[in-house]
Amino acid sequence: MASIKKRKLRGARYSVGVDEVGRATRKRASLSPRLRGGAGAPRYIIGIDEVGRGPLAGPVVVCAVAVPSTLARKGAMRPHSGMLWHTPHKRGGAVLVLRDSKKLSAKQREAWYAHLTKHPHIRYAIARVYPRQIERRNISRAANLAAHRAYTRVATMFHVSRFRFHTYLDGGLFLKDKQHSAALGAKTIVKGDEKIPAVSMASIIAKVTRDRMMKRLAKKYPGYGFEQHKGYGTRAHRAAVRRFGILSVHRKSFCEKLESRIV
Repeated sequence: MASIKKRKLRGARYSVGVDEVGRATRKRASLSPRLRGGAGAPRYIIGIDEVGRGPLAGPVVVCAVAVPSTLARKGAMRPHSGMLWHTPHKRGGAVLVLRDSKKLSAKQREAWYAHLTKHPHIRYAIARVYPRQIERRNISRAANLAAHRAYTRVATMFHVSRFRFHTYLDGGLFLKDKQHSAALGAKTIVKGDEKIPAVSMASIIAKVTRDRMMKRLAKKYPGYGFEQHKGYGTRAHRAAVRRFGILSVHRKSFCEKLESRIV
């Protein structure tokens, strides 16, 4: 992968941002002729972000999104600002601003998710790591592993690796580890999900993906309230664990550490 950085294709340039989410997307549409390189080919940015670092239950999810730089600039998210991008709207015609997933409501995230995953010029991949691996590796290593998987998938599945590109990750996230991340030319940006639109996009896709997974777990394990707290250590979740016990989807060490602090 290190050779990717040095490869040029008539000025085409790609950037990469990564975010942790789930398994690789099955969206396999090929790049349009306009995005394959050649004269006037746009640059690309890949943004990567993670969701699920702190919960007591469920996976950590990372998403990597590859976006043409013409769409990835701040200010390019407004309606009619370019041929390739139109933002989803609220009722009444108000613009729905792209931002970090934590600063959007659930309905706003769903609107952006539908828009981003159906956009003809946006490519994304998801990777996830489950509690067993989180316990074995620790949460930071698990998140970084998922980031590297998502990065590799989006770079290879959609042939982004044929182009020169940049990679941006949200703060605290690396491609496998700091050294490997640096070797690939990736940059970790503090509050990248607020500063870099491609990372914000990855944050949204990762968040919606993980929330949907937790809602499915709520149906499988009724009584724990996963559809409400999404696995985070709320009072209701802790009470459910004490009443019903720890599940295989729980991070056992997280639960034990939290309970020891409370006692």
